[in-house]
Parts: sequence; C-alpha cells; structure tokens
Amino acid sequence: MIIILMGVSGCGKTTVGHLLAQRLHWPYLEADDFHPAANVEKMRAGAPLQDEDRWPWLDRLNATLRTHQARGENVILGCSALKEAYRDRLAAGCTDVRWVHLKGSFELIEARLRARKGHYMPVTLLRSQFATLEEPTYALVVSIEREPEAIAREILDRFALS
Repeated sequence: MIIILMGVSGCGKTTVGHLLAQRLHWPYLEADDFHPAANVEKMRAGAPLQDEDRWPWLDRLNATLRTHQARGENVILGCSALKEAYRDRLAAGCTDVRWVHLKGSFELIEARLRARKGHYMPVTLLRSQFATLEEPTYALVVSIEREPEAIAREILDRFALS
C-alpha cells in the first residue's frame, strides 16, 4: 500500500507522515527531499515552481514509489500534489494508492508557516499554492484543526490499519 499525504505547504504532511510511519513501521518519504537544487533555490527566492520544474521531480518520486511497490514494501509519501495532473504522474503504474488531503484554512496554515523555522518555503508562496490546489474527490479529507496524533489516528482508523 502507498499512502500519499497531500496538501499545501504547512498543512502537516511531514509531522503526520512521521507519526504514521512510526505506528506502521513503514518508511516515510518526504517529497521535498527529491527536489533538485534549482527548484529549492527558486522557491527560496519566492518564485513558484512551474509545471516544467515539477515534471522531473514527480517522475523521480514515481520511480521511487514503483521501486518500493515492486519490492512488496508499503510506503508513506508526503507530497503537495496540488493538481490532478501531478497526482496522475505521481501514481502512474502504482496500485493500492490511498490519498489523504490534509485540509485547513488559509489563515491557519499561514500562521503555521510564519511560526516554522528553517524551511525554504516562504509564506509568500502560500497564496499561489491555494490558487493551484485542485481538491481531489477521491481522497480521504482530514481537517488539520486537531492535534497531529488525532489526525494520524483518523487516517489509521479510516484505512483500517490500526
């Protein structure tokens, strides 16, 4: 099984992903770690990525997911996956993919980003992420207004993994 936690920057993908990985003893992959340096520098400078920036990154993530699946391994991925085309490319050739949309208000996520230290994603790009977001109809939608532990528990319960 592949669980992909998606949503805008600051919605809690990494925090919830690590909690799920601890409970399930599955590897957690952070999509940000797969960005080439040029993408990171572009975002650090406050410029949103364009689709041509994202395609190689998504292809690299997809290859990694397919490798885990070919080995019979379960995996959790935290990835913004804001557009349907990105999700299609990310999951191409994979089976048993479960999508979780970590959803919160602009104001809540903006406050989280302002409090976050040491991340290259500036608060100024949040509005563009919300504008880009195409909410999937097939994902488990989980409100981020609760504590991360409660969010992880809901995902485990809903996917009958507890």
